[in-house]
This record gives sequence, C-alpha cells and structure tokens, in this order.
Amino acid sequence: MSMNLSAKLDELQHRGDRHLETTVALCEIRTQLQELTRSVESCQSEVSEVKRDMVAIKHELDTVQQVKEEIEELREYVDRLEEHTHRRKLRLLEQGLTFFLSYAIFAAVLGMFQFGYNTGVTNAPEKTIENWMKDVYKARYDEDLSDESAERIYSFAVSVFAIGGMLGGFVGGMVANRFGRKGGLLLNNILGVGGSCLMGFTKIASSYEMLIIGRFILGVNCGLNTSLVPMYISEIAPLNLRGGLGTVNQLGVTLGLLISQVLGIEQLLGTNDGWPYLLGLAICPAILQLVLLPVCPESPRYLLITKQWEEESRRALRRLRANNQVEEDIEEMRAEQRAQQSEASISMMELICSPTLRAPLIIGVVMQLSQQLSGINAVLYYSTSLFLSSGLSEESAKFSTIGIGAIMTIMTLVSIPLMDRTGRRTLHLYGLGGMFIFSIFITISFLIKEFFGYVQEMIDWMSYLSVVSTLGFVVFFAVGPGSIPWMITAELFSQGPRPAAMSIAVLVNWIANFVVGIGFISLKSALDNYTFLPFSFLLAIFWIFTYKKVPETKNKTFEEILVIFRHGNCRSSFRDSRLYGSMLNCVNALEQHLPTTEQAGLVIAEEKQIQHDSFPNPFEQFSYMSTYSSHRRHSAYASLPAGSERSSRGREPSERPPPPLPPPRFPNSAV
Repeated sequence: MSMNLSAKLDELQHRGDRHLETTVALCEIRTQLQELTRSVESCQSEVSEVKRDMVAIKHELDTVQQVKEEIEELREYVDRLEEHTHRRKLRLLEQGLTFFLSYAIFAAVLGMFQFGYNTGVTNAPEKTIENWMKDVYKARYDEDLSDESAERIYSFAVSVFAIGGMLGGFVGGMVANRFGRKGGLLLNNILGVGGSCLMGFTKIASSYEMLIIGRFILGVNCGLNTSLVPMYISEIAPLNLRGGLGTVNQLGVTLGLLISQVLGIEQLLGTNDGWPYLLGLAICPAILQLVLLPVCPESPRYLLITKQWEEESRRALRRLRANNQVEEDIEEMRAEQRAQQSEASISMMELICSPTLRAPLIIGVVMQLSQQLSGINAVLYYSTSLFLSSGLSEESAKFSTIGIGAIMTIMTLVSIPLMDRTGRRTLHLYGLGGMFIFSIFITISFLIKEFFGYVQEMIDWMSYLSVVSTLGFVVFFAVGPGSIPWMITAELFSQGPRPAAMSIAVLVNWIANFVVGIGFISLKSALDNYTFLPFSFLLAIFWIFTYKKVPETKNKTFEEILVIFRHGNCRSSFRDSRLYGSMLNCVNALEQHLPTTEQAGLVIAEEKQIQHDSFPNPFEQFSYMSTYSSHRRHSAYASLPAGSERSSRGREPSERPPPPLPPPRFPNSAV
C-alpha cells in the first residue's frame, strides 16, 4: 500500500515538473513572439521611410533631368546669341574712316603735337639759352654765373616741364569726368596760351624765372593732353580702326618733336634773337585747337555711359560715322555699360583697391614705364650732347638730332597700318627687343671709342656706329613703345574706371619722365660709357613682362577686354569687393530697360559664373539652378518693355535677332 502511494506521489511530482517546464517554455515563446512583433513593426516603419525616400529621390531626379534639359536649351540660346554678337561685331569691323572723324581726330591730336613740340624745343638751343642765362645773371648780380650753375638752371627748366606734366596727368581723370573729354581739351588750351606767352616774352623781361614758370604751365597743359587726347580718340574711333587711330597720338608727338628740332637749327630760330620765337610758337597748336575743336562732338561713350544722354550720343555717332544707322555702336556701348556697372564712378583709390581691376592697372602702369624708362627721353632731351660726346661735330650732331625726329615720324606712319594687322602686343615685343639690342650697340660704340681713341679712323667709324645705333634705337621705339602705352591703357578699362586709370598711368609716365630728365646727366657722369646699360636691363624686364602678362587687344571690344581680366579673378574675390553690391543693384535696375538680347546675355553670363564657381556639389548646383533660373526669367523675360525691339531697327530683313528664351516649365520647383 505504501509502495503504491509512493509511486503515485512520484508520478504527480514528475507531472508537476513537466508542467513547470512547459510554463517556462511558453513564457519564453511569448517573449520571443513579442520581440518578433516589435521587429516586424520596426521593419514596416523602415519600409515606409524607404518608400518616402524613394519618392523624394524620384522627384529630385525628375527635377535634375528638367534642369539638364533647360541647360541644354540655354546652351543652344547662348550659341545663337554668340552668333548674333559675332554678326554685330563684323558690322562694327566694317566701319570706315569718315571725313568728320578725321577732322575730329586731327583737332584732338593737336594736344599731343603740343606735347611733342615742347619736349624737343629745348634741345637744339641749349647752349644759346645757357649763355643768355649767364648774361642775365651778370646784369643782375654783377658777377659771372659758372657753366655748371647755368647747366643746372637749364636742366631744371627742362625738367620742370615733367613736374607740371605730373600735376596735369594726375587731375586729367577728374577733368575728363567733370567737363567731358572735349570740354577738358578746350579749357586746357587756356594753359597752353598762357605758358607759351610767358616763354615767348622771357627774353624781353630778362627773366629766366618766366621761362621756368612757362615751362611748368605748359607741362600741366601737356599732362592733361596726354590723359584726355588718347581717351577721346579711343572712344570715338571705330573698333577696326582703334589701333591705327590710337597710333595717331604718337604721330602728333613725333611731328611736334621734328618741327621743334628743325626750327631750332641755327639757320632758322636757333639763334640769340630767334629762340624766344621758337619757344613762343607753342601758342600755335593751342590757338588752332581752340578754333577747330568746338565743331567736333563730345565723346559718344561719355554722353551715353557717363551722362546717360542717349539722344546726344546718337547725334554724335551719326556725325562721326556719316551714317544714320548707329544701333550697332549703341548696342556695343550698352554692353560695355552693363559690363562696367560694378566700377561705375570709381575713384583712383577704389581702382587701386579693386581686385578685379588690379591686373589691368598693373599692366597699364608697367607699359607706361616701358616707354619712359627705355632710355628714349635720354636720347630726346640730350641727343645733341650724346652725338657730340661720340665724336661728331656740333653741326653734324644737330642734324643727326633732326634725323631722330624724322625717323620717329616715318616709323610712326609705318606702324599705323601694322597696329590693327599685327597687334599691339606683338609690335610692343618687337619694339622692346630692338631697343634692347641697339642699346647694347650704343654702349659698345662708346667703349670702343674710349679704348681705341688714338686711332682716328676708328673714331670716325665709331661715330657713325653711334649715330646708326641711336637711330635704330629710335626706330624700334616708334614701332612699339612710342604709341602703344598711350593707346592700350585706354583700351584695358571700361568707361567707368577709364579716367581714373588714365590719371594713374599718365602720372606714372610723367614721374618716370622727370626722373630720367633730371637724373640722366648724373647717371652719365657716374657710369660714363656704360650709361645705357641700366636701360638695357630694364628693357629686358619689360620684354619679359609683356610676353607673360600683356593680352592682345586687337579687334576686341571694351566688353571683351574686360572679360579677359574678369576670368582671371576668382568669384569669391569679386563677391568680397565693396563694389559688388552696387553692381547687382545697377543691373537689376537696368534689366527692365534693356533689349532682349542683352538681357539674355546678362542672365546667361551670371548663370555660367554660378555654375562654375558657386557649388562644389553638382547636385546642389542643379538644384540651385532650378530656382535661380525661374526667378531670373520671371524678372527679366516675363514682361519686356515695348521698346525692346529698338535695337533691331534699320537692320536688313534677312538679319533677325535671336529669339527669346522659352518660358520656364517648372517655375516653382525647388529641392
């Protein structure tokens, strides 16, 4: 009995243990089921998120595809716009030289003639004027003036001309903006008349102080001329003739130089009685310009871009081009106006600080230095004494000096057709290279004369070598550095910064002119036969700089030249410029008044810049372009003014402007 009970109890206990195990197992299974349920719910949530992401990605891909299609349309439109611009430029290149344009250039270049005449007028009568100074000093103080003191006073009278030129060049930009190019030239002749009168009456008054003051006033006059005349000529000249007509500046200088040298010989006005008339004749170009210039129009670019007088600009262009169809010139000037809005009304300090304009400013300054520090002024101011030191007789030296002026004039005439055919940069390189070679020959001729001075035949041979080398030096100067710096400085800048740039460049030119004029005698005393070696070294530096840094501006519009330097500067530096905000405001204000083709060019140029520079991530670039192009199109193309077709008036029926851009297909899309 007890055995049976024990077995029953064991069986019940065993069943209880199995039930407990089952309960534990069920609890574990329930826990796993709960975890599995949570995992399934989490997976469902993740699947929903993935679906949403896929929908968003699909939307973004659709947007990217649409942006790609729109960019292709923009590219096609850019091609059509470039073709239209090319046709417009070809029509500008077909313009010719008219009678009234020639008249205006002749009237303006009288200012450069004045500059050349007063540069060379003191060369031939040097000894005569020094002897007169000694006589005046003897009459005043009853004692003799030493030769060294007379040379020092005369050297100062020669060099004070450059001091006045610095002042005139410095204020040239302000005068150009205040009174206009033509107005500034007219007012400048008051100084020309006054200075000429002072120099003409200096002997009657027995006052060499009047000579110095007159030279200073004429220096201011010529400094203004060297700033205003190249500016005026470059702004009225057609695109295809701008290089050749710009060379006329130097032609005026060389003609003035030649005439002053011819009149300065002893057989004419280089005598004791004639030299005051020689100096006083500087009044003639000033009087002639006062008579001729009032008939000429003001610069059309100044009227349209600076003064905003479009109708007056059109009238001036019709007179200069002898044609009523001047829309191509107006469009080109508007393009320049739009391109230079960021530099509108710029001062000299803003010009120096602007990162966008720093490169063309440096080029303009170095080009001016390459003209003055080449050694040409040493030849022009002291050519007679240079030839005398090389062994020539006094009469032969004076006639050789006249030969310098004649050679410069002839070679300047030769360079006029070459300027627009060969190019400014190429001619400047040829000029600097030739001057470098002949400056070495001049030094060699001096050295051989010293070492073989005891052989008379060698002296005669070296005298001729010195003359030939000097004339060769002048030939290559006339080909390049003589005319190109005046012209290219005006070409490198658009209408806004051009006056300030010309002021800085002309100021640097006159400072270098003064340094060479006042320091050449001391340099010659210190280096003797090696006088031209520093100029040879500088010519080599200028050649390398021109080869590396100076762009070719032949047959390029001012807008195209501006783009060359804009592409050389990063976008961030341009945005950081203090002028960038004013540019955007000006462009937005002008958009509603621009022709369709120019608005398209403005928008596309900005979009291209944003595409290349603003976004490191291509997807961000496409996303931004979608919003940006919608905004721009609504502002620039949705409601064009009624006068937007004005730029196409007068064109041939077969020539049509490019069609407007298609309307945006997704104006509100954005990622």
